[in-house]
Amino acid sequence: MARAIRFYETGGPEVLKLENVEVGEPGPGEARVRHSYIAVNFIDIYFRTGRYPLELPNGLGSDAVGVVEAVGPGVEDIRPGDRVGYLLGPQGAYSEVRVMPADVLIPLPDGISDSTAATLVMKGMTVQYLFRQVYPLHGGETILYHAAAGGVGVLACQWARALGVEMIGTVSTDEKAEIARKNGCAHVIVTSREDIAARVREITGGKGVPVVYDSVGKDTLMASLDSLRPRGTLVSNGTSSGPVVVDSTLLAVKGSIWMTRPAMVHYATPRAHMLDMAKELFDMVLAGKIVSAPSQTYALEDAAEAHVALEGRKTTGATVIVP
Repeated sequence: MARAIRFYETGGPEVLKLENVEVGEPGPGEARVRHSYIAVNFIDIYFRTGRYPLELPNGLGSDAVGVVEAVGPGVEDIRPGDRVGYLLGPQGAYSEVRVMPADVLIPLPDGISDSTAATLVMKGMTVQYLFRQVYPLHGGETILYHAAAGGVGVLACQWARALGVEMIGTVSTDEKAEIARKNGCAHVIVTSREDIAARVREITGGKGVPVVYDSVGKDTLMASLDSLRPRGTLVSNGTSSGPVVVDSTLLAVKGSIWMTRPAMVHYATPRAHMLDMAKELFDMVLAGKIVSAPSQTYALEDAAEAHVALEGRKTTGATVIVP
């Protein structure tokens, strides 16, 4: 038996229940992993609230690190004792131990601790596919990135700096502005008192930016569109403030804007590609270009509290659960 978070209906944080569950032995193509750290991501809230549908009852969480305890038949590149992380596969990371598909497990290199890896696997891989695949950055660009002091945002600040990209980041408070600056954000817009698009135009000499990475959604949509230069690209990589609905005519009016809504699964598969993405990320960390550690830590039984803090924008950087 192992402790795990389950939920039987969608709703607020109160629907999360701590239970004892059977784990069992891994079957063909599977591995059993004992978690050391579990990452809390905003996508977990989408599943909990029903924005992203799941068959219920179900577990929660798609991102964790730990040690492989056992593998099933047919598993060749993962062995018991390996330190691994993962960001794909079925929901259920909010648990002490779980059995899961072995082909989503990413071996962790020496020199990167479990606690650091827990802040990187989903969040760092997100920056990798946003900056290196969805709209590839090469250096010299000026970009707009929303939520620059969040778990993904602080890694984006560091990666942009390493690439030689001038990043304009948005935050909600002066405290978060300081965090973004410390992590390499070149210009910070405090949204509680500054007009986003006006500041972007000021910083860019009226030109606008070629790309906006927007994980906020409904509340920032118009500011994002108004910050883009003609034929710029809006990368809508999240909807923390609500879904984005866009009339295609608006994209023409705003300058023949390109818009994409990327999903990790389409960029991190097949497995060989996922491992290449992880290697680029881990090489950045081992070279000292990205430094990361948990900013908030919760016990497994306090998962609901972690969700309250994340939804209320009370967190900075990465939030993890220690089972």
